[in-house]
Amino acid sequence: MNPVTGLSLGRIALGITAVASPDLAAKVCRLDAAANPQLPYMTRMFGSREIALGAITLLSTGAARRKLVALGMAVDGADAFAGLDAIRTGSVSRSVGVGLTAPAVGAVLAGAIGMVTGR
Repeated sequence: MNPVTGLSLGRIALGITAVASPDLAAKVCRLDAAANPQLPYMTRMFGSREIALGAITLLSTGAARRKLVALGMAVDGADAFAGLDAIRTGSVSRSVGVGLTAPAVGAVLAGAIGMVTGR
């Protein structure tokens, strides 16, 4: 599968999960929703962003698609930074932080592969 298409479909699936069941999304990410009652709100905001970015990237072509892939890479890079910063500040354990950071780094790499291969 084309890496950009796969990444876009993954964004949509993740976003739907986050919007429909923020507690499940938090559990998968190993975050403590019970300790933070605001987490479902933030998770749904994250989810709607992922759905929108994934859908618009799937629907775009040419230069617009390349710009959206670059935007997605920037967002995923910021997510990776947030995961690393959460480890640094101690707001999550190292293992949870790595689990949050690795997919974001992987998404940046998938976007880069898609850009280089022109897909």
